[in-house]
Order: sequence, then structure tokens, then C-alpha cells
Amino acid sequence: MSVQTIDAAPRTVTVVSWKTPVIFTVVTVLVALLPLLAPRPGDATFRLTSGGELLAVPNLVVPGTATAWVTIVIAAAIAAVAWFLASARRRVPLWLTAVFAAALIFGFLAWAAAGSSGTLPMIGLLEGALALATPLIFGALGGVIGERAGVVNIAIEAQLLAGAFTAAIVGSATGSPWAGLVAAMAAGVLVALVLGVFAITYYVDQVIVGVVLNVLVIGVTTFLFRQVLAPNQATLNTVTPFPKLPIPVLSEIPIIGPILFRQTIVVYLMYVVVFVVWYGMYRTRWGLRMRAVGEHPQAADTVGINVARTRYMNVLIAGAIAGMGGAFYTLVSVPRFNPEMTAGAGFIALAAVIFGKWDPIKATLAALLFGFATNLQGVLSVIGSPVPSQFMLMLPYVVTIFAVAGLVGRSRPPAADGEPYIKS
Repeated sequence: MSVQTIDAAPRTVTVVSWKTPVIFTVVTVLVALLPLLAPRPGDATFRLTSGGELLAVPNLVVPGTATAWVTIVIAAAIAAVAWFLASARRRVPLWLTAVFAAALIFGFLAWAAAGSSGTLPMIGLLEGALALATPLIFGALGGVIGERAGVVNIAIEAQLLAGAFTAAIVGSATGSPWAGLVAAMAAGVLVALVLGVFAITYYVDQVIVGVVLNVLVIGVTTFLFRQVLAPNQATLNTVTPFPKLPIPVLSEIPIIGPILFRQTIVVYLMYVVVFVVWYGMYRTRWGLRMRAVGEHPQAADTVGINVARTRYMNVLIAGAIAGMGGAFYTLVSVPRFNPEMTAGAGFIALAAVIFGKWDPIKATLAALLFGFATNLQGVLSVIGSPVPSQFMLMLPYVVTIFAVAGLVGRSRPPAADGEPYIKS
């Protein structure tokens, strides 16, 4: 009896994603409607200096509507390239998405500022965007660490709010913003510990635990504000904020200096934390073990890694980082605590985690984009832009939806993200 064998060559199936070219096309068409339906005569003036730089950069004056059309043409060309790459089963590179976004943003600003009575303060716009993005970056880094270890951190909002509340009380009582910062980190760790106990030890659904923690912290901080902080405003809710600390020489560099190097110590700490998290995640044993328990906890357990302890450690580290972001609200932004002052920033930080594909650098860039969209609404209203204020108020959330739904392409979370590990 003869046996016949059939050799089947392995076939590689490439999944084509059309989301990016579709989003590029839709956004380009929407932006093109602005100068088409409401052309604005006059020039747009971009102020590129804030004073104190070594070299004074002259203002950039461009024709508003014409510049908008030029950037729209560039965006349309990039959209065409995206369609070609998708049809050829190739991914749209990240730098092309960045150029697309920068072109349309510049064109939109030129159209919005055309003919206005004031100039568009680009240094103030970008400096304010960095300040608004700082708590988002801390929250996003906490989310990246937690989810890379396999724990979904829906409770970023709770950690930010708890950090802001504790920083206000401790900073006011001690008169030291540094004490408030440390207390905020401790508050973030406490919220993270509760998340870890229920999610890691007792295997409760992590999303449900996160949502409950958000509601709990909002309720507790609001109650304590009314019962404790409001009657004792002078002693328990009046914080000495961190001052701005310009770095000599670096702060005088044109354009870049005022934006990056005339900030508070919390922003400088954010620079350090971003680098440390990135380096630790990809260059150290800690990062290797964290990613191992997030991708395949059973295999990690087999080689001797304590999965529960590793997850606990990373969840607590994530809570401390998110607590630092909460401290920014009361130690830098507003020198007092107000109920629900984070205003959903934790959920935008969670969107930045997804947008950044669970990578610390990409999540930081996503948070900066959301901070820019938030600050843009205030700047345009000051210069008298015709864009309705209601649209500008919803702009950060529109950017969040587009970013998560389309511009990132396919996002794959860690394989064991949200999955409790029960040792067999």
C-alpha cells in the first residue's frame, strides 16, 4: 500500500487596513470646507517669540486662506499616498501621519487667524499645550506600565483625582509643595493597591474594579471637600505652588527654549520619567519581566518569575506616576482643590495609551496632541477666531475619537492584558 503525501506550502495572508486613508480623506474634506464655505480675507500673523531669547525671531505673516488651501493640497497628496500604500498592502509610516497632521493644523490656524485683530502666539500656544498635557502624560505612562504587566488600569482618573486632593491638603498643611508631591504619589499608590488586591489577588474583573474606583474617589473627594476643605480654605486648601524655573541658556533658545525650558519642576520630572520608563521597559530586567507577565504569564511563571508580585509592583509604580500627574493640578495649575477638577483627564490618558500602542514614547506624543487640542480652544477665542466656542470645547474629545478609531491603524494590546492569572 502506498501513501501519498501532499506538501502544502504555507501561505502568508496580509490584512489590508483601509482605515488610515479613509480617515485622511474625510479629515481633508472637512478642513477644505472651512476656506470653501467661509473664506477669510487678510493675513495671519504667527508670533514666534515670547521675549528673553538670545535671538529675536520675526513674526511669520502668511495669507490666511491661500495658506489653508496649500496645506489642504499637501494633505490631499498625503491621503493619495496612503491609498496607494494600502492598496499595495503596506503600512502608512508614522512620520507621514505626523506630516499630515502638522500640515492641516498649520492651515487651520492660518485660516482661523486671518484678518484677526491680534497675532497668534505660537509660543504661548505650545507652552500651554505642554502644561495641559503633563498630567495626561503621567496618567498615560501609568496606564502603559499597568497594562504592559497585564492589568487594565481604568482607574487612572481616580489616581489623578486622589493625587490632586492629597497634594492640596498636605501641601497646604505643611506649606511645602514637595510634601504635597510625595503625598500625591502615595495617594496614587493607595488607589493602585486597591486595584491590585481586587484584580490580582481576588480575580475580580479589572474594568469593573477600575470604574468603581473612579466613582468611589469622585464621591469621597467631593464629600471631604464640602465637609473639610471648604470650611478650612485658608489652612487646608491654599497651596504654595511650584514656581517656574527657567534653565539658564537653554531657556533663551529661540522657539524651543520658552516652550521646553521655562517650566516648573513637575514638568522637568515628567521629562525624566518618560525617559526612565522607556529605558526601563526595553533595556532592563524589570521591563523584560513586566512585558513577559503581560504577554504570557504562564511562560513567565515557568522560568521562575513571580507573576503576582511582578504585577503588584508595576501596578503600584503606575499608581505613583499617575499620582504625580494629579499633583500637577493643585501644585502647578490651580493652587487649590476643586471637586472633579481632573474633568475626565484619566480617560483621555487611557485613550493616549491605546493611541500610542502601549508604548511610552508614542503615548507621550498622543498626550501632547490632546493637550494641544485642549489649549487651542482658549487661544482661538482670545484672538477672535470665527470658530464656534462649542466646537472648540469638543475638539479634544473629537481628536481622541479619531485617534483611537482610525489614525493608529490596528492596535494590539498585550496578550494577557486584563486576564487574571490563576496558577495551576
